[in-house]
Amino acid sequence: MPRNKMVPIILCLMLIFGSLPAFDSAQADNGSVSITATSLNVRSGPGLSYPISGSVKKGEKYSIVKEEGDWIQISLGGSKKGWVAEWFTAKESPKTAVSPAVSANSKSSGSVNANGLRVRKGPGTIHQVIGSFNSGQAVEILGYNGNWAEVRTNNIRGWVSIEYISVKEGKAAEAPAASAKTSGTVTATSLNVREKPSLNSSKVGQLSYGAAVTVHSQSNGWAEITYAGKNAWVSAQYLKIGGKQTTDSSKPAAPVDQFTGTVTASQLNVRDKNSLNGSVVGSVSKGQSFKILDEQNNWVKIEYQAGKTGWAAGWFFEKKKNGPAAAPSQSVQNSSVSMLHNGTNIRKGPSTGTAVIYRANQGDSFEIISVEKDWYKIALPNGTSGFVAGWIVSVKGTAPQIERPGAEKHTKNKTVVIDPGHGGRDNGTTGARGTLEKTLTLKTSQLLYDKLRAAGTNVILTRNNDQYISLASRVSSSHYHNADAFISIHYDSINDRSVRGMTTYYYNSKQKPLGEQIHSSVVSKTMLKDRGTRFGDYHVIRENKQTAVLLELGYLSNPTEEVLVNTPQYQEAVANGIFEGLARYFKNN
Repeated sequence: MPRNKMVPIILCLMLIFGSLPAFDSAQADNGSVSITATSLNVRSGPGLSYPISGSVKKGEKYSIVKEEGDWIQISLGGSKKGWVAEWFTAKESPKTAVSPAVSANSKSSGSVNANGLRVRKGPGTIHQVIGSFNSGQAVEILGYNGNWAEVRTNNIRGWVSIEYISVKEGKAAEAPAASAKTSGTVTATSLNVREKPSLNSSKVGQLSYGAAVTVHSQSNGWAEITYAGKNAWVSAQYLKIGGKQTTDSSKPAAPVDQFTGTVTASQLNVRDKNSLNGSVVGSVSKGQSFKILDEQNNWVKIEYQAGKTGWAAGWFFEKKKNGPAAAPSQSVQNSSVSMLHNGTNIRKGPSTGTAVIYRANQGDSFEIISVEKDWYKIALPNGTSGFVAGWIVSVKGTAPQIERPGAEKHTKNKTVVIDPGHGGRDNGTTGARGTLEKTLTLKTSQLLYDKLRAAGTNVILTRNNDQYISLASRVSSSHYHNADAFISIHYDSINDRSVRGMTTYYYNSKQKPLGEQIHSSVVSKTMLKDRGTRFGDYHVIRENKQTAVLLELGYLSNPTEEVLVNTPQYQEAVANGIFEGLARYFKNN
């Protein structure tokens, strides 16, 4: 072949091989991802707020550099890197990796791989924190729901993020106990001593700030000590543990000094137990001061009337020690906060009514100066200080993690019927890649069911397996149980494969508020295209005497959206969205 004809061929080959994605061998141990979207934006950071720096195509494979939340940093060849959304990728694990996936019904053992891992009442961050684990803690894994694992130890049972559990098949090992006695120093103003390692256990005394104790063992965030000649338990997060035992702490510590709390809210309810679920037994007003008789989980016990005691939210009290200058009310030594979101507001004072003086991004870390109500005072890079809301950051160190009451208080004791669309001989629609609507509606419904059950809701599923249920039977279930809300779960389809998004349907004006609250919440959580809340003439809502809505949670006919709605991240987000939408509806109605 003549030389001048070879030149175009060589140029073409150079272009073809030059465009192939390069693998960085240094990153091979992290595995690789395959792009599942037709065209996927590459960003300069792990979030939609970061600039687009390029794009990748469907089917291309890239090695993983690192992961952060729902984002993956990939190697683009040479020194170039970028971030892509995990839910538009298919991950290929490295050969040495051990898959954590086991069947939802099988029991296995595992160990915690992060310090301060929160244990929640249900599968999701919307649920109350009931305890925490430290790195190395052994747990028994009871089952899975989306990105969450239900785990159990001798002292606690709850849900944790599967990301922080290393799984291995076999019988769960017992939690390792400390092999030798060590010393500990109390870092809280007053620390409750309990008979057993549980907040539900009887209190046998209190220790004051700086008290020295002998630590015999540690388990699930609790430390076993000697108190009044007997073994007892205290929360390990309020102990500075380590070093040789230098004092004999077998004698009971001196009684804790009493504190006085001044009410900072205009009007504050007093309840019969330290929870928003407690019955209101009285109220106190701004400026009133009371002796604090006990303190648990950010709640304080006070004598609000002569001879009458009750519990009030501790974050609405300004505490002062009676007598000499008080030790820090909560230890913040060597503690820091890490931002969970981009654009987090840092304010001048501990209130959303004060000016924003700084904005921080996800992952930014700041030293904690003090804890004020439910805000952290933090040190800023310019040498000044500011305040950040405690419920939008994570904490490292001895400072307490602030939790705000969740949406569960509005759904508790309500009756909700969840209707997974189709089933049995009725497949519903079939996605562009083969997803059966009946399978996906059941998956979403079961995840939502677990979240609502954990929040104290009376939940009924019209079907809990792949069986055919008539439309009339679904409606009858709503009537029989006198449902406060009926939610029919579906996924959409149309001939035009470019159509995407979520639509919510109601039949009459009584149903519209429920539809609007759920719809706006789900769209906010999932970032799906908003196709609106509109009238729909569907049997399960038309013939329903209860408040009922029908949700179309994305288009299976759109190949990209089909991939998205099948991901654990989406399923988690959509279930959280429906849960919070229900809570808003019940709160306002």
